[in-house]
Amino acid sequence: MSFSTRAKDELARILPEKECCQLAELAALARMDGSINISAGRRVGLQIRTENAAVARKIFRLAKNLLDPEMEIRVQKRTCLRKTNLYHVHLLPHPGMSGFLKRLGIIKGDGSIFPGIKQGLVKSQCCRRSYLRGAFLGAGSVSSPEGNYHLEIIAGDAEYASSLASLVNRFEGMQARVGSRKRSHIVYLKESDQISAFLNIIGAHQALLDFENIRIIKGMRNQVNRLVNCETANLSKTVNASLKQVENIRFIDRVIGIEKLPARLKAIARLRLENPDASLKELGEMMDPPIGKSGANHRMRRIDEIAEELRSRFQR
Repeated sequence: MSFSTRAKDELARILPEKECCQLAELAALARMDGSINISAGRRVGLQIRTENAAVARKIFRLAKNLLDPEMEIRVQKRTCLRKTNLYHVHLLPHPGMSGFLKRLGIIKGDGSIFPGIKQGLVKSQCCRRSYLRGAFLGAGSVSSPEGNYHLEIIAGDAEYASSLASLVNRFEGMQARVGSRKRSHIVYLKESDQISAFLNIIGAHQALLDFENIRIIKGMRNQVNRLVNCETANLSKTVNASLKQVENIRFIDRVIGIEKLPARLKAIARLRLENPDASLKELGEMMDPPIGKSGANHRMRRIDEIAEELRSRFQR
C-alpha cells in the first residue's frame, strides 16, 4: 500500500462533528470527482466516484447526514492496466437536490457552474481544513518521503486551481503553487516542511508522524553520507599531499642529500619518510619539541620549494 493510500485511508475515517465542516468536505469531494445527472423531467442527481472504498463510505455518510437522499453505490471492476475497483456513489434525484448543489457551491442561482470556491463554505478555520481534506481525498496524492518530496491536488481548470492554492495559502507559512500537466491544472507543494504542515492541516496525523520519521532518518543518512564524503575527500587530499612530499624529499636526498637541509627541515623530512601516512598535525606532535600543524605545514612547504628550485636548476 502506497504512502498516499495510507494517508487517505486515515482521512476517510475522520467525520467532522459540525455540519458546516461536513458540508465543506463533501463540497470539495463533489467538486473534484462529481458529475451532475439530469434525468427525464429535469430531475437532478449527483454522482461522485472514487477508487478508495473507505472514501466511498465517507461520501455516503456525509450525504446521508446532510440531505439523506436515496443513494446507490455501484462498483465498476477495471480489467485493463490498473486493476482496481471504481466506486460510484449515486445521489438519486431528489426534490431538494438543486438547492443542495447550490449549498455545495457546485452551481449558482441561475444553474451555471460555480467557477471557484464558494466563500460561504470556508469562512471558518475548521471548514477550511475540512474543504482541503475533501480536495485531497478527491484528487490529491503525496509521494513517499523516502523519494522526492511532492504533494499535489489535481484541479479541473485554472480558476479553481488558483482558488484552491489561495485557500491553502491562507494558512500561515504555506506557499502552494499552481502548475499545469497536459490538460489538467495542479496545486502542489515541494518543500518537506510545507507537506508536513499540510498533512497536519487536513488531520492526517499518523501519516504526518510516518512522514517525519522517514524524513528524520533520510536526513541523518544524508548527513552521514556528507560526513563520509568529506572525510574521504580530506583523506585523499592528505594522502596525495603526503606522496608528493615523500617524492620531493627523496629527490632532494638523491641530488644534495637530506643532511644538507637545515636542522628544522631535516628532522621533519626524516619523520615524513618514516611516517608517510601521518597527517601534518601528527608529524608536528612527533617533533622534539612538538610543533603545531601550521608549523609543520610551513616546513613541508619550504621542503617542496627547495625541491622545485633544484628541479629548475637541473632542467636548465
